[in-house]
Amino acid sequence: MCANETKTTTTETALTQTEQSLPTTPNLVNNIFGDVQQFESAQRMARLLAASDYVPEQYKGKPANCVIAIDIANRMGISPLTIMQNLFVVRGKPSWSGQACRALIENSGKYTDVESVYIGQEGQPSWGCFLQATSRTTGNVVKGPKVTMEMARNEGWVTKSGSKWQTMPELMLAYRAAAFFARVHCPSALMGFQTAEEVRDLEAEEVYRDLTDVTKEAPKAVNIDDL
Repeated sequence: MCANETKTTTTETALTQTEQSLPTTPNLVNNIFGDVQQFESAQRMARLLAASDYVPEQYKGKPANCVIAIDIANRMGISPLTIMQNLFVVRGKPSWSGQACRALIENSGKYTDVESVYIGQEGQPSWGCFLQATSRTTGNVVKGPKVTMEMARNEGWVTKSGSKWQTMPELMLAYRAAAFFARVHCPSALMGFQTAEEVRDLEAEEVYRDLTDVTKEAPKAVNIDDL
Protein backbone atom coordinates (compact mmCIF):
# COMPACT_ATOMS: atom_id res chain seq x y z
CA MET A 1 0.00 0.00 0.00
CA CYS A 2 1.37 3.46 -0.94
CA ALA A 3 2.34 5.89 1.78
CA ASN A 4 -0.51 8.24 0.89
CA GLU A 5 -3.13 5.52 1.25
CA THR A 6 -4.88 5.63 4.61
CA LYS A 7 -7.68 3.56 6.04
CA THR A 8 -10.94 5.33 6.75
CA THR A 9 -11.77 6.54 10.22
CA THR A 10 -14.98 8.55 10.30
CA THR A 11 -16.52 6.57 7.48
CA GLU A 12 -15.84 3.28 9.26
CA THR A 13 -17.65 4.69 12.30
CA ALA A 14 -20.58 5.87 10.21
CA LEU A 15 -20.99 2.45 8.63
CA THR A 16 -20.55 0.37 11.78
CA GLN A 17 -24.19 -0.63 12.21
CA THR A 18 -24.70 -1.72 8.60
CA GLU A 19 -21.34 -3.51 8.35
CA GLN A 20 -22.21 -6.03 11.03
CA SER A 21 -23.49 -9.43 9.95
CA LEU A 22 -27.01 -9.25 8.63
CA PRO A 23 -29.48 -11.57 10.32
CA THR A 24 -30.39 -14.69 8.38
CA THR A 25 -33.88 -16.05 7.93
CA PRO A 26 -35.12 -19.62 8.04
CA ASN A 27 -34.81 -21.36 4.71
CA LEU A 28 -38.42 -20.71 3.78
CA VAL A 29 -38.34 -20.78 0.01
CA ASN A 30 -35.99 -20.07 -2.86
CA ASN A 31 -38.64 -18.50 -5.06
CA ILE A 32 -42.04 -17.70 -3.61
CA PHE A 33 -43.47 -17.22 -7.10
CA GLY A 34 -42.75 -20.82 -8.03
CA ASP A 35 -45.05 -22.46 -5.50
CA VAL A 36 -48.68 -21.57 -4.82
CA GLN A 37 -48.60 -22.56 -1.14
CA GLN A 38 -45.43 -20.62 -0.48
CA PHE A 39 -46.83 -17.65 -2.35
CA GLU A 40 -49.92 -17.65 -0.15
CA SER A 41 -47.73 -17.87 2.95
CA ALA A 42 -45.70 -14.93 1.71
CA GLN A 43 -48.89 -12.91 1.21
CA ARG A 44 -49.94 -13.53 4.81
CA MET A 45 -46.51 -12.43 6.01
CA ALA A 46 -46.67 -9.40 3.71
CA ARG A 47 -50.01 -8.27 5.16
CA LEU A 48 -48.53 -8.44 8.65
CA LEU A 49 -45.44 -6.46 7.65
CA ALA A 50 -47.50 -3.88 5.76
CA ALA A 51 -49.48 -3.20 8.94
CA SER A 52 -46.33 -2.68 11.02
CA ASP A 53 -45.01 0.69 12.15
CA TYR A 54 -41.43 -0.58 11.82
CA VAL A 55 -41.28 -0.77 8.03
CA PRO A 56 -40.38 2.22 5.79
CA GLU A 57 -43.12 4.27 4.15
CA GLN A 58 -42.88 2.56 0.75
CA TYR A 59 -43.97 -0.70 2.40
CA LYS A 60 -46.63 0.54 4.83
CA GLY A 61 -50.07 -0.53 3.68
CA LYS A 62 -48.56 -2.05 0.52
CA PRO A 63 -48.53 -5.86 0.78
CA ALA A 64 -47.46 -6.18 -2.86
CA ASN A 65 -44.22 -4.30 -2.15
CA CYS A 66 -43.70 -6.44 0.94
CA VAL A 67 -44.11 -9.66 -1.08
CA ILE A 68 -41.32 -8.56 -3.41
CA ALA A 69 -39.10 -7.70 -0.44
CA ILE A 70 -39.82 -11.12 1.07
CA ASP A 71 -38.89 -12.83 -2.20
CA ILE A 72 -35.59 -10.94 -2.41
CA ALA A 73 -34.85 -11.70 1.24
CA ASN A 74 -35.46 -15.42 0.70
CA ARG A 75 -33.23 -15.47 -2.36
CA MET A 76 -30.43 -13.76 -0.42
CA GLY A 77 -30.97 -15.59 2.86
CA ILE A 78 -31.40 -12.48 4.99
CA SER A 79 -34.20 -10.89 7.01
CA PRO A 80 -37.12 -9.32 5.07
CA LEU A 81 -37.00 -6.37 7.48
CA THR A 82 -33.35 -5.82 6.58
CA ILE A 83 -34.29 -5.72 2.91
CA MET A 84 -37.07 -3.23 3.60
CA GLN A 85 -34.76 -0.96 5.56
CA ASN A 86 -32.09 -0.93 2.87
CA LEU A 87 -33.89 -1.34 -0.47
CA PHE A 88 -35.68 1.79 -1.67
CA VAL A 89 -37.55 2.79 -4.79
CA VAL A 90 -35.72 5.73 -6.37
CA ARG A 91 -37.19 7.13 -9.59
CA GLY A 92 -39.19 3.93 -9.92
CA LYS A 93 -36.16 1.67 -9.59
CA PRO A 94 -35.38 -0.68 -6.64
CA SER A 95 -32.09 0.60 -5.23
CA TRP A 96 -29.86 -0.33 -2.30
CA SER A 97 -29.00 2.31 0.25
CA GLY A 98 -25.36 3.31 -0.06
CA GLN A 99 -24.41 2.10 3.41
CA ALA A 100 -25.92 -1.33 2.74
CA CYS A 101 -23.66 -2.07 -0.21
CA ARG A 102 -20.57 -2.87 1.83
CA ALA A 103 -22.54 -5.04 4.24
CA LEU A 104 -23.85 -7.04 1.28
CA ILE A 105 -20.29 -7.58 0.07
CA GLU A 106 -19.18 -8.77 3.51
CA ASN A 107 -22.12 -11.13 3.78
CA SER A 108 -21.63 -12.58 0.31
CA GLY A 109 -19.21 -15.05 1.93
CA LYS A 110 -16.56 -14.39 -0.71
CA TYR A 111 -14.37 -11.90 1.15
CA THR A 112 -12.90 -11.07 4.53
CA ASP A 113 -11.08 -7.99 5.86
CA VAL A 114 -13.17 -5.60 3.79
CA GLU A 115 -11.67 -2.11 4.04
CA SER A 116 -12.28 1.34 2.60
CA VAL A 117 -8.94 2.87 1.65
CA TYR A 118 -8.52 6.58 0.96
CA ILE A 119 -5.89 7.94 -1.43
CA GLY A 120 -4.56 11.40 -2.21
CA GLN A 121 -5.00 14.58 -0.20
CA GLU A 122 -8.36 15.62 1.14
CA GLY A 123 -9.79 18.60 -0.69
CA GLN A 124 -7.81 17.91 -3.86
CA PRO A 125 -9.21 16.48 -7.13
CA SER A 126 -7.07 13.35 -6.67
CA TRP A 127 -8.62 12.61 -3.26
CA GLY A 128 -10.42 9.32 -3.60
CA CYS A 129 -11.25 5.91 -2.23
CA PHE A 130 -11.30 2.25 -3.20
CA LEU A 131 -12.54 -0.87 -1.47
CA GLN A 132 -10.22 -3.79 -0.89
CA ALA A 133 -10.83 -7.22 0.59
CA THR A 134 -9.19 -10.60 0.97
CA SER A 135 -10.56 -13.44 -1.13
CA ARG A 136 -11.63 -16.44 0.95
CA THR A 137 -10.75 -18.86 -1.86
CA THR A 138 -7.30 -17.58 -2.88
CA GLY A 139 -6.21 -15.48 0.08
CA ASN A 140 -5.26 -12.69 -2.35
CA VAL A 141 -6.05 -9.05 -1.67
CA VAL A 142 -8.61 -7.81 -4.20
CA LYS A 143 -8.89 -4.09 -4.95
CA GLY A 144 -11.90 -2.42 -6.49
CA PRO A 145 -11.90 0.54 -8.93
CA LYS A 146 -10.83 3.89 -7.53
CA VAL A 147 -13.32 6.71 -7.17
CA THR A 148 -11.94 10.25 -6.94
CA MET A 149 -13.41 13.70 -6.53
CA GLU A 150 -12.12 14.52 -10.02
CA MET A 151 -14.21 11.64 -11.37
CA ALA A 152 -17.23 12.83 -9.36
CA ARG A 153 -16.92 16.32 -10.83
CA ASN A 154 -16.35 15.08 -14.38
CA GLU A 155 -19.43 12.86 -14.13
CA GLY A 156 -21.52 15.73 -12.81
CA TRP A 157 -22.22 14.10 -9.44
CA VAL A 158 -20.88 17.03 -7.41
CA THR A 159 -22.57 19.92 -9.18
CA LYS A 160 -26.15 18.65 -9.33
CA SER A 161 -28.71 20.29 -7.06
CA GLY A 162 -28.82 18.85 -3.53
CA SER A 163 -25.78 16.67 -4.12
CA LYS A 164 -24.42 14.92 -1.02
CA TRP A 165 -21.02 15.02 -2.72
CA GLN A 166 -20.84 18.66 -1.67
CA THR A 167 -21.59 18.08 2.02
CA MET A 168 -20.49 14.46 2.66
CA PRO A 169 -17.69 13.71 0.17
CA GLU A 170 -15.96 11.18 2.43
CA LEU A 171 -19.07 9.05 2.81
CA MET A 172 -20.01 9.37 -0.85
CA LEU A 173 -16.54 8.21 -1.91
CA ALA A 174 -16.88 5.15 0.33
CA TYR A 175 -20.40 4.35 -0.90
CA ARG A 176 -19.47 4.60 -4.57
CA ALA A 177 -16.23 2.64 -4.07
CA ALA A 178 -18.22 -0.17 -2.45
CA ALA A 179 -20.70 -0.18 -5.34
CA PHE A 180 -17.88 -0.31 -7.91
CA PHE A 181 -16.20 -3.19 -6.06
CA ALA A 182 -19.45 -5.16 -6.01
CA ARG A 183 -20.10 -4.54 -9.70
CA VAL A 184 -16.69 -5.94 -10.65
CA HIS A 185 -15.94 -8.62 -8.06
CA CYS A 186 -19.28 -9.89 -6.69
CA PRO A 187 -22.23 -8.58 -8.73
CA SER A 188 -24.55 -11.24 -7.30
CA ALA A 189 -24.35 -9.50 -3.91
CA LEU A 190 -26.42 -6.61 -5.30
CA MET A 191 -28.92 -8.85 -7.11
CA GLY A 192 -28.55 -6.63 -10.18
CA PHE A 193 -29.82 -3.50 -8.37
CA GLN A 194 -28.03 -0.17 -8.35
CA THR A 195 -27.45 1.91 -5.23
CA ALA A 196 -29.73 4.85 -4.54
CA GLU A 197 -26.79 7.24 -5.10
CA GLU A 198 -26.07 5.70 -8.51
CA VAL A 199 -29.68 6.09 -9.63
CA ARG A 200 -29.85 9.73 -8.54
CA ASP A 201 -26.50 10.60 -10.12
CA LEU A 202 -27.34 8.78 -13.34
CA GLU A 203 -30.66 10.58 -13.62
CA ALA A 204 -28.94 13.92 -13.12
CA GLU A 205 -26.48 13.03 -15.89
CA GLU A 206 -29.30 11.97 -18.26
CA VAL A 207 -31.29 15.14 -17.59
CA TYR A 208 -28.22 17.27 -18.30
CA ARG A 209 -27.52 15.34 -21.51
CA ASP A 210 -31.14 15.65 -22.67
CA LEU A 211 -31.14 19.38 -22.03
CA THR A 212 -27.86 19.72 -23.93
CA ASP A 213 -29.27 17.77 -26.88
CA VAL A 214 -32.42 19.88 -26.93
CA THR A 215 -30.30 23.04 -26.94
CA LYS A 216 -28.19 21.74 -29.80
CA GLU A 217 -31.22 20.72 -31.85
CA ALA A 218 -33.26 23.85 -31.20
CA PRO A 219 -34.18 25.63 -34.46
CA LYS A 220 -32.39 28.86 -35.17
CA ALA A 221 -34.37 32.06 -34.89
CA VAL A 222 -35.57 33.41 -38.19
CA ASN A 223 -34.70 36.99 -39.03
CA ILE A 224 -37.78 38.71 -40.39
CA ASP A 225 -35.59 40.74 -42.78
CA ASP A 226 -34.57 37.52 -44.53
CA LEU A 227 -38.17 36.66 -45.47
